[in-house]
Amino acid sequence: MTEVKSATDPAVVPFDPFELKDVVGGNIRDPYPRLHELCRESPVHTGPIDMGEGADEPDPSRPPPVTVFGFEEVVQVLRDNETYSSGVYTDVMGMVMGRTILEMDEPEHRMNRALVAPSFRSKVLERWEEDLVALVVNELVDSFVDSGRADLVREITFNFPVQVIARILGLPRSDYPKFQRWALEITSVAANFERGMAASAALGDYFVDVMAERRSTPGDDLISDLVRAEVDGERLSDEEIYSFLRLLLPAGVETTYRASGSLLFALLHDRTQFDALFGDRALFAQAFEEVVRWEPPVTVILRRAARDAELAGVKIEQGADIALMIGAANRDERKYKDPDRFDMFRDQRQHVGFGFGVHVCLGMHLARMESRVALNTLFDRLGPFTLDPQAEAPHIEGMAFRSPLSLPVVFGAGG
Repeated sequence: MTEVKSATDPAVVPFDPFELKDVVGGNIRDPYPRLHELCRESPVHTGPIDMGEGADEPDPSRPPPVTVFGFEEVVQVLRDNETYSSGVYTDVMGMVMGRTILEMDEPEHRMNRALVAPSFRSKVLERWEEDLVALVVNELVDSFVDSGRADLVREITFNFPVQVIARILGLPRSDYPKFQRWALEITSVAANFERGMAASAALGDYFVDVMAERRSTPGDDLISDLVRAEVDGERLSDEEIYSFLRLLLPAGVETTYRASGSLLFALLHDRTQFDALFGDRALFAQAFEEVVRWEPPVTVILRRAARDAELAGVKIEQGADIALMIGAANRDERKYKDPDRFDMFRDQRQHVGFGFGVHVCLGMHLARMESRVALNTLFDRLGPFTLDPQAEAPHIEGMAFRSPLSLPVVFGAGG
């Protein structure tokens, strides 16, 4: 395996979240007024939609696209995996990730998910929490705790998820900057196709050597678990494992990085809720679910109509691509009172921030655990930190992916 370098090695250069700024999917700061407007017109729209950056030109050779804004309508699509196929992701991400569970329909999806799901069971997460996540976050805090100020995106939220995933996979910590880059370059393939494909190839080449080693000498890590996984006599091929790992890096990194950043953003802008959670950590679960409702890290899920259908009275042609606007559904005024407000004390209601149905996010429990450990560690190590009054005020931006790109704070002697 790659030689582990010291953290002080000059070749280990931290990856700057601003370097690939286009991955946030645009610079829209607040898409929600427009999303509310469209949902009030109809929870389901046919044809191109302008979200603020212009509407795409329709393809006359394809059925008109469909966009779904309403909560119940999104759930209806995600619940009916026979009418609405995940196979659309073959066109969207298949070239860059390979064939993953993201694009599989039943029963293929069920079998492949069953092979990888045991690696994310609660007992495994408990071990990772104690032996990995807390260690990673504390090491990151060590690097700035004496300074009295920090950008929590650059120092914590952007960095700890990829380090955790790399260590879960049993990979050298010194490789984390390139994993960070590869993960975001794969996710942003729509913004830069060549860059995304190059990152996919680099990841594949990297894992060839790792897989060969794990097959000959299995260890106590996720790749070794995947090599040994078996359900009803079926095992994962090397290519299936490569594809899953290509998916795991961006999925595991993006979701946690963005959700934890948005939660910190929300708390830093509402001192009452910050102080409540600081004083009672048992409130974390409801705070985290609320932020995934309020600002889901991924705001769009795609499907393709496998047959003619009708949704909220709108005809959908077979073969039509369907964009499920998760961000809009999570703020549907018909379901949530005052939906644009982050309120961790609101009555907990189901959201679709992690999807719904058979494809509900496999790593959501990992994201919850990682974010909880990170927040608790920051509270314990920094005390009641506040936004840095000398820095530019942070904001959340993006369309397909949303989160703050900076969170400048002061604490201790600097506060």
